[in-house]
Amino acid sequence: MAVRLPAPGVRTHAGPPVDVAALRRDLADRVAGEVRFDDGSRSVYATGGSNYRQVPIGVVVPRDVADAAEALAVCREHDAPVLSRGGGTSLAGQCCNVAVVLDWSKYANRLVELDTEAGTAVVEPGIVLDTLNAHTRQHGRLVFGPKPSTHDHCTIGGMIGNNSCGSTAQAYGKTSDNVRRLEVLTYDGCRMWVGPTDDDDYARILAAGGRPADIHRRLRELRDRHALAIRRRFPDIPRRVSGYNLDALLPENGFDIARALVGSEGTLVTVLRAELRLVREPAASSLVVCGYPDVFAAADAVPDVTPFEPLALEGLDSKLIGYERRKHLAPTAALDGLPEGSGWLMVRFGGADRREAEDRAAQFRDAMRGLRNPPTIRVYDDPAQEDALWRIRESGLGATARVPAQPDTWEGWEDSAVAPENFGDYLRDLHALLEEFGYAERSSLYGHFGHGCLHTRIPFDLRSRPGIADYRRFVERAADLVVRHGGSFSGEHGDGQSRAELWPKMFGAELMPAFAEFKRIFDPGDRMNPGKLIHPDGARPQRLDDN
Repeated sequence: MAVRLPAPGVRTHAGPPVDVAALRRDLADRVAGEVRFDDGSRSVYATGGSNYRQVPIGVVVPRDVADAAEALAVCREHDAPVLSRGGGTSLAGQCCNVAVVLDWSKYANRLVELDTEAGTAVVEPGIVLDTLNAHTRQHGRLVFGPKPSTHDHCTIGGMIGNNSCGSTAQAYGKTSDNVRRLEVLTYDGCRMWVGPTDDDDYARILAAGGRPADIHRRLRELRDRHALAIRRRFPDIPRRVSGYNLDALLPENGFDIARALVGSEGTLVTVLRAELRLVREPAASSLVVCGYPDVFAAADAVPDVTPFEPLALEGLDSKLIGYERRKHLAPTAALDGLPEGSGWLMVRFGGADRREAEDRAAQFRDAMRGLRNPPTIRVYDDPAQEDALWRIRESGLGATARVPAQPDTWEGWEDSAVAPENFGDYLRDLHALLEEFGYAERSSLYGHFGHGCLHTRIPFDLRSRPGIADYRRFVERAADLVVRHGGSFSGEHGDGQSRAELWPKMFGAELMPAFAEFKRIFDPGDRMNPGKLIHPDGARPQRLDDN
């Protein structure tokens, strides 16, 4: 479908209309990279992996970090909003907007520095995770720990924007746990490195003055005013991704501004470079699969498994396996080789060599067999077989999305998370809600069970007014449910447009002003991914059933 370029100006979410012709001319004059305002490019960048669609003003593909900074300066002169974009895999609507899209992935994708002794790397935001790990793995198996299933095309910048996790977060934590420092650029032109800030660092920054000092001072004041509410309202669970990371500003967490910015979905700053913490991946791994009567029993069993400290602990249900058979997304032999059951836990162990990995798997197998109600168990000690089984889990999104002769399923409540010990009860309650709305038969339940994080796609009707109204009613009810279980709306995909409107349910009226102030400190004019997550004046963001 052709998208016609508005003229002479386009109205954005906030602020006066942008003179598109003048903006395009100045970008073309001053940016070395690609400046794309044609209808085709704008159509391509109007959506990504989510349900949402918003046609951008234009697209800039910067040649390097300096080029991106110049593009932002031009946008600032025209009061044009900006949206940084990585691989476009975001599922919650955060990577589409009426803005100038900066696509970092084509050129600004360099590994700038690798320190093998310190175990750190400095990268540009457009580097793809697998590309980075292919470089660093050559130096003593160093890798960036979090590994989403989109690892072959998601970018580090996008992972920072969403606070991505993946299955390996069971061992290595979220992206925010693996970012040491960030070089950032605010919309008003302040460029600085941020990270953990002790009292000496803070005094030095304040003495230097300027906008960096103003930002740090105001962040500390925000933290001090809201510290009690942050400690009280932020759920203490492994996969809390919803909300800005205000807890990173607390004294006990090192007043870490880099961690606070991770997961802000491009609404606060533009990330120019990131210093990452690397980990050494094990030389060998082994896989154990446990079968249970249903997926709820598999979720109940998570606390039995986590004391064994697996690298990954994933859950599957029988619907997912059936869809993978129908779509031929995994080898039939692998699917047939699962132990008996209708719900499964995939438990991966690492070791310094194959013997150590196999010994850990055997110890775990023996312990599980000693339980009062033991699961069915199979140990996979052939690396090729293990990889084939693991592809079953990584194919989950593709398996559940478009099944022949079945209604389409959609994101919208696809990555909620609760405490792992509450996960079984949460799944039962959510399944009952899915049944009430007539969604249960088509909705597979799978995900990062070791962290209490659920993935599911639901057969919402997003093509009719009554269907969209039902979608809203379901998500509002599901939000109430996850709050009752002490959880988070998002466990790794971010809130974007799908869930930010629901923040007051999770964080209460006491923290909403703190989120608005956090936005206002960095982006008072709401020019960075405007309308997503929260307004600097605290107004409601774009509605979850718009666009």
